[in-house]
Amino acid sequence: MHTRDLTVQRVRHELKMRLLQVVRTQAVSPQLLRVTLAGDDLKGFVSASFDDHVKVFFPAAGQDKPILPVAGPNGPVFPEGVPKPAARDYTPRRYDPVAGELDIEFVLHGDGPASTWAAQAAPGQYLGVGGPRGSFVIPEGFDWHLLVGDETALPAIARRLEELPAGVRALVVLAVDNAAAEIPMPSRAGVELRWQHRDSAPAGATAGSLLEQALRELPLPSGEGYAWAAGEGAAIRAVRQYLVGERGIEKGRIRAASYWKAGAAAVHENIDD
Repeated sequence: MHTRDLTVQRVRHELKMRLLQVVRTQAVSPQLLRVTLAGDDLKGFVSASFDDHVKVFFPAAGQDKPILPVAGPNGPVFPEGVPKPAARDYTPRRYDPVAGELDIEFVLHGDGPASTWAAQAAPGQYLGVGGPRGSFVIPEGFDWHLLVGDETALPAIARRLEELPAGVRALVVLAVDNAAAEIPMPSRAGVELRWQHRDSAPAGATAGSLLEQALRELPLPSGEGYAWAAGEGAAIRAVRQYLVGERGIEKGRIRAASYWKAGAAAVHENIDD
């Protein structure tokens, strides 16, 4: 009898800093902008999981290129006497080694260095990209995959659905502002997709209650499953507590991450006990 290997793997990558240029931009929705980057520095880029994140470095006012660190033995090292550039974590949405292109998708929420930069992004402009440092590889062979999140999780979830094979089930619950924020989610897997709308209510607490309410109404299939959730910290923490405490999902079968936190800047952390 053949047994599936459902072991989650952690893979380390050589940390590299890359100076890349915008080649085009595309509105995925009114709230989500896809920026395609290219350049010689992109050679050798590796992203082994939809769960990956890279550090994106933005040019300071008056600069056309961001100041990039070098990869030191204990992490990034910045030049002395120079202000550090603004930096945020993003999902590598698509990497095409043949075309030499990397897609990163930005939520346009109107404040912060990343959203401000993305709103004016144009071909020829420079960005810095560091990483990924490593990948958390969740096997595709589970019977079902539960994917939960808000706008900030759309790139990762859309990438996951594209990569899943036929013959597995994917249950997806997403809280976004309104119907205009919904995007296509093509997949070979059997997908059950539930969109929840905040209707301009605050993204954090409202998303948490919407996601939990939708999950309460969602029957989980039998068989081996894995849950992945990302978005605003308090909302995703509540989702994880609900899935463990009331739906009985083993903690080792849930990956939860705070991609942002209401009232805070530059947050990206895993949520566990």
